Amino acid sequence: MAFPVDLRRCQILGLAGTAFLAAGGETAGALPVADLLHPDSARAALGLVGAYFGVVLLIAAWVLLGRLVRGPRPPAPRALLPVLAAWAAPLLLAPPLFSRDVYSYLAQGAMVDAHMDVYAHGPSRLGGPLADEVAPLWRHTGAPYGPVFLAVAAALSALTRGELPAGLFGMRLVALAGVTLMAAALPRLARHSGADPSAALWLGALNPLVLLHLVAGAHNDAVMLGLLGTGLVAALGRWQFLGAVLVTLAALVKAPAVLGLAAVVVLQVRAGRHPAKALVSTTVAAAATTVAATAAAGTGYGWVGALNTPVSSGNWALTTLLGRATQALLEHLGSDLAPLAIPAWHALGILTAVVAIVLIWLRLRPRPVYALGLSLLAVAALGPAIRPWYALWGLFLIAAAAPSTSVRHRMTAVTGVLALCVLPGGGQADTGQLVLAVSGGALAVVVLFQAHQAELAPALGRAA
Repeated sequence: MAFPVDLRRCQILGLAGTAFLAAGGETAGALPVADLLHPDSARAALGLVGAYFGVVLLIAAWVLLGRLVRGPRPPAPRALLPVLAAWAAPLLLAPPLFSRDVYSYLAQGAMVDAHMDVYAHGPSRLGGPLADEVAPLWRHTGAPYGPVFLAVAAALSALTRGELPAGLFGMRLVALAGVTLMAAALPRLARHSGADPSAALWLGALNPLVLLHLVAGAHNDAVMLGLLGTGLVAALGRWQFLGAVLVTLAALVKAPAVLGLAAVVVLQVRAGRHPAKALVSTTVAAAATTVAATAAAGTGYGWVGALNTPVSSGNWALTTLLGRATQALLEHLGSDLAPLAIPAWHALGILTAVVAIVLIWLRLRPRPVYALGLSLLAVAALGPAIRPWYALWGLFLIAAAAPSTSVRHRMTAVTGVLALCVLPGGGQADTGQLVLAVSGGALAVVVLFQAHQAELAPALGRAA
């Protein structure tokens, strides 16, 4: 007998999940340095259990909502927006979760506001309490972000006068604005691609990765994806030039969005414009936007040379893992080539990504939104750096244009795995923390199973 599912139940279950996550984050999240607890403390342990309890509840609510969306009477896209708002609400005032990147954003914004070269120097040059909040790995590295995001961060720094609580809340509002743009763009992109708008919203905006990393983690990927989606929507109609401008602004937040310009060109050609004119107009729009945004931000073009900043020694990208294994083997064999192993695998990964992107566009050019989604997914998977939220680069657009249910099922599985990969504090897990996290998730599974049994009991009694 099927478990009864309705929209209200999914909304309440997901709200309970994010509420437990926010509460657990108060002691186990990526807290300011002054508030950090020792991982072995009872409060930190309880917070970690509660956070993972909430994550599993959220995933369960999302999966149940997916059943409803695929059912005979799916909710309209407009009915899903209050669910997204309810799920996100407890996270707005929660501490940063799953990453300390938001502290880097604030420090870099303060550097730009103080007219420091944020591409030549890391937050350590800024000094003071704000720089101390940045993860040690990134204190001495330049920013890999474009002038658009750094201008936003600098404006926020000036507005909040360096006050940490106000800055964190402001950066989360910026990320929430990006998520709002994503949710607004998805139904239109889905209709253009012949996909179900409700299913697109479910996979692309209500996705646990969006809530855990773009909202709770306040990552600037939300701004990039929001501008990218809005730009593609503009390019679908009469506003192709504006579409190119918005996509370029997205790339001036984070570089991978530059691939969206290819989709803008293809959309113009499909609308009847000559390919040469489409290419020239898009190039002009992108160049003019880049020059104007860079001049307005006053940051210069140093971000191009700082794009390798996320490539850390602790990175677990596929090519990095293969590079480490090859390096260990060469060292065991006494080869002098061992130091070249990781750079060689990184180069091979980039080359493979380029080849994959070319093949994707040759085959899927009539479906530019889907082709762009797969291309961004290839960049995330084969690039020299990877984080769980990088999967959203491609998943956002695949949600809007997936050609089959099987593709959505695979993306659902990827989401479920990645949602459980990172601790609420953003650090690496030791054995004790791993046990606590698994315990929290297992407790949620037990509670969900008991609730399922309680729902079935009356129905079985009536049937008997």
